[in-house]
Amino acid sequence: QVQLVESGGGLVQAGGSLRLSCTVSGSTFRLNAMGWYRQAPGKQRELVARISRDDSTNYADSVKGRFTISRDNAKNTVYLQMNSLKPEDTGVYYCNIIGSSNWGQGTQVTVSS
Repeated sequence: QVQLVESGGGLVQAGGSLRLSCTVSGSTFRLNAMGWYRQAPGKQRELVARISRDDSTNYADSVKGRFTISRDNAKNTVYLQMNSLKPEDTGVYYCNIIGSSNWGQGTQVTVSS
C-alpha cells in the first residue's frame, strides 16, 4: 500500500519561504507523476503544482513564479519550495500520486499578514 508522509509546514510571515517534503513508499516512485495539493479553510482541495516522471512541471496560476516543485527519485521524495508566501497560501498541503485518492495526513502551512 502506498504511504505518503508530508513535512515542512509551519507558521511564517507574509513574504517568507517554506520548503515542503513528501516521502513516498509502496510505489515505483520514479514512474509516477506527483502533485502538491492545497486545502484552504472552507474550500475544496486544489492542485497547485505537478511534476511528471520526465520532470516537466505545471503550476496553478495563483502560485506560478513563487512555488517550485521538484523530485529526487533516489530518495522517493517530492519537494515544494514556496517563496513570497501570502496569507491566501494558508492551508493544509498534501502530496499525492496524480490520479490517486489515497491521501496522507498533510502538513499545515499558515501565513500571517
